[in-house]
Amino acid sequence: METISNQDIQLARDFVQYTSRSIFLTGKAGTGKTTFLKDLKLKSPKRMIVVAPTGVAAINAGGVTIHSFLQLPFHPYIPSFYLSDYNTAVSADRNDPPGYKMSREKINIIKSLDLLIIDEISMVRADTLDAIDSSLRR
Repeated sequence: METISNQDIQLARDFVQYTSRSIFLTGKAGTGKTTFLKDLKLKSPKRMIVVAPTGVAAINAGGVTIHSFLQLPFHPYIPSFYLSDYNTAVSADRNDPPGYKMSREKINIIKSLDLLIIDEISMVRADTLDAIDSSLRR
């Protein structure tokens, strides 16, 4: 069984710490990916949030669910449905499509983040990725 050296872990930690680039951390089950994320959360000075697709994964990673954090509805995200009604259904004080309301406090939290960690990303459906993208762009 192949083990990751401390040097590799430190290299990954430094990459996250000193760059603003995206990183895709992969490995077999039980290799310490979530442990690495927990350690990063404890030791990094960056403002970060850990999200995951399910409640169990979120609890294991020390975070919250994607739907809870981004205030996503549970139904599938269909961009053309929301974008076609977008201009007519926008409220006066917000730019949220109908069904995707986000509080001002949550918007400020997202704006202040340095790092968004999505644990168990391979378990996220394609439409949920589109909803994440749309939500963060708003």
